[in-house]
Amino acid sequence: MISRRTITALRRAPLHRCLSSRASTVLSAFGLSSGKELSGVYDGEWSGSGEVLESVCPTTGEVLARVKTATPVELQRALERSREAFKVFRNVPAPKRGEILRQIREALATKREALGALVSLEMGKIRTEGVGEVQEFIDIADYGVGLSRMMIGRAIASERPGHSILEVPNPLGVVAVLSAFNFPVAVYGWNLALSLAAGNATIWKPAPSTPLCSIAVTKIISSVLERNGVPGAVAGLVTGGTDVGAGVVESKLVDMVSFTGSEAVGRQVGTVVQSRFGKVLLELGGNNAAIVMPDADLDMAVPSVFFGAVGTAGQRCTSTRRLYLHSSIVQAFLSRLESLYQTVRPGDPLDSATLLGPLHTRRAMDVYHSAIDRLLKSGAEILTGGAAYRDLPAPLDGGNFVMPTIAIPQSVDVADPIWSTETFAPVLCVGVFDELEQAIEWNNGVPQGLSSSLWTRDIRNVGKWIGPAGSDAGIVNVNVGTSGAEIGAAFGGNKSTGWGRESGGDAWKQYVRWSACTLNFSDAAPLAQGVQFSNAA
Repeated sequence: MISRRTITALRRAPLHRCLSSRASTVLSAFGLSSGKELSGVYDGEWSGSGEVLESVCPTTGEVLARVKTATPVELQRALERSREAFKVFRNVPAPKRGEILRQIREALATKREALGALVSLEMGKIRTEGVGEVQEFIDIADYGVGLSRMMIGRAIASERPGHSILEVPNPLGVVAVLSAFNFPVAVYGWNLALSLAAGNATIWKPAPSTPLCSIAVTKIISSVLERNGVPGAVAGLVTGGTDVGAGVVESKLVDMVSFTGSEAVGRQVGTVVQSRFGKVLLELGGNNAAIVMPDADLDMAVPSVFFGAVGTAGQRCTSTRRLYLHSSIVQAFLSRLESLYQTVRPGDPLDSATLLGPLHTRRAMDVYHSAIDRLLKSGAEILTGGAAYRDLPAPLDGGNFVMPTIAIPQSVDVADPIWSTETFAPVLCVGVFDELEQAIEWNNGVPQGLSSSLWTRDIRNVGKWIGPAGSDAGIVNVNVGTSGAEIGAAFGGNKSTGWGRESGGDAWKQYVRWSACTLNFSDAAPLAQGVQFSNAA
């Protein structure tokens, strides 16, 4: 009989004996050993003695590493150190903060390929997308460098003689970033770059299934902070599960919470943060539609819809989930799109020839199968896909691979869960319309409002689409797919997507504390609006 001590030892045995060479090579670039438990808390020092998380490779099913998460005591200490770090960092001149961001950008660039490979290994997206995600962080760091010299307020004319009014931005405080598994590097980068430029401290609680990406990124950033004499807790890290996330969200030491995830959890986060009068930025579900008009250039539209629906195995918040085709082009479009789908083969995301990686978890596979079952029960036609891949060669046979699916429901009813529910998997539902106004109504009829796309060469259609009676999404594209936003414009959605804005544009204004300052440099103190408050005759 095996003793309990032996069982415990086996459970905690080093992983490197069975870890594949593909995985060990990627991890070694960041000094991440699979043979010991890794510390998952950083607040100027590395620690972690809480629950142990396992990072599981979605491609093979192998355990990549074990990470020690934050205990309640360690979480509280990290939050307190973030607060103290903010008190130091807020006094650093903004251009100097920009210089630190520039160094972070350079440090990330030297690790771009390696970090992109780690994203592919742990999250499952293909290599080019993993590297592209790291490039997003590099780009937003570039943006933050310039922003550090341009976070300006305004001077406003006063109605009172000898007075001026200033609108002044100042550092906000501690910004907590709760990021999702599908962009384990970029979403944190969007927030960190703006937060650092604004003079805040940031504490990161990543998805529990992608702790290795967060540890690797934090190692890169902490080395830059250390070289510049900046407290490490300016960019802290706390890994863990729901209890750690709840502790961050509930803490009054946190001035702003940026949450990326599901609508259900986002609703809870928003309620908790607002109940304590904190600021909240929500990036939630996307149930994105592409509309294709009869005058569209199909040589552009078909490949773009293909990427939007199949890229990242349908696990982008901007993935194309609904496709509305004009009745005159249905057959031509679907024939070409189905042909592209037939070329897709599952493979190792680290292989540059692979276009389709795995779903991130077994639970995601359950979501996929539930969506397919719902479609079949409704009488929808499955044009292609509709099942998990079987009999894949080792080591892919341990992965979470499903077939990208095109489904044609019997009708379009945006109140039906088939159309109104975001399925975080490569499932594309197709509807047919005759008039653009009908397609816009369908586009706007779902609860979510993140991204949308119209394919046309008629300027009149463009005017309707981007105008007051057009798409109500936060991203309204023309002859561009729903996926693949650049960092220069603010990123975010409306309605149940949460109304949050990250990355470029005016998104930085959420990361500062605004004050209206009236300055009197005259010899009198008149009241506004001509009010008189005196006993004098």
